[in-house]
Amino acid sequence: ETPVLASLATGPRQNNGIFYEIRTYDIKPSRMKEFVELVNKYFHLRTAHSELVGLWTVELGAMNKAVHVWKYDNFAHRTAVRKALANDKDWQGKFISPALTCIEKQHNEVAYLVPWCQLGKPSKEGGVYEWVTFQMKPGGPALWGESFQAAINAHINTGYTKLIGVFHTEYGLLNTVHVIWWNESPDHRAAGRHSAHEDARVVAAVRDSVRFLESQHNMLMIPLACSPLK
Repeated sequence: ETPVLASLATGPRQNNGIFYEIRTYDIKPSRMKEFVELVNKYFHLRTAHSELVGLWTVELGAMNKAVHVWKYDNFAHRTAVRKALANDKDWQGKFISPALTCIEKQHNEVAYLVPWCQLGKPSKEGGVYEWVTFQMKPGGPALWGESFQAAINAHINTGYTKLIGVFHTEYGLLNTVHVIWWNESPDHRAAGRHSAHEDARVVAAVRDSVRFLESQHNMLMIPLACSPLK
């Protein structure tokens, strides 16, 4: 049975049970300011239960959207956390009740860090984050992993941007890869990207990886005050 199960798996991942839940909230345009205020005031009640990796609002590429990433040791850990949250009267009363009236739509995914990537941190606070979502052709990292890694490394080697993490979905839309980059500013990113795309090594690596690409989408994001990734 093992070969069958292996062929159905989405591909290689880190050698432990750690996974990341990516939660995306669409906020009612008229309530965005209120939602951010609620987060800044009460989110410590949520982070008391489990580890927040980052929380951002989207500036470009989408509007009135908040994205947060949570780290869990395994699925039993997440189940225990969700149960504790449901029973936390402070969290339910002070944040959840008012926040739900601000939220239009919620979406979540489960993703693993790819095995060749450790979660990074920017060299300093401030700056902006770029969240790039790649929809890859079916087949998983066994098919496109090597060329995708080469394209990521080619961008890292130009030195204009800092890689934060590369995540591969397990629940949600499959064959999706989320890549988070940190840049000093939107203009610094634009200038760096322009020069990178004149670099023959970047061009060659990207050209090789796009064979496996269905589509991509990117967003420029600003971290909120409570975000560990600032």
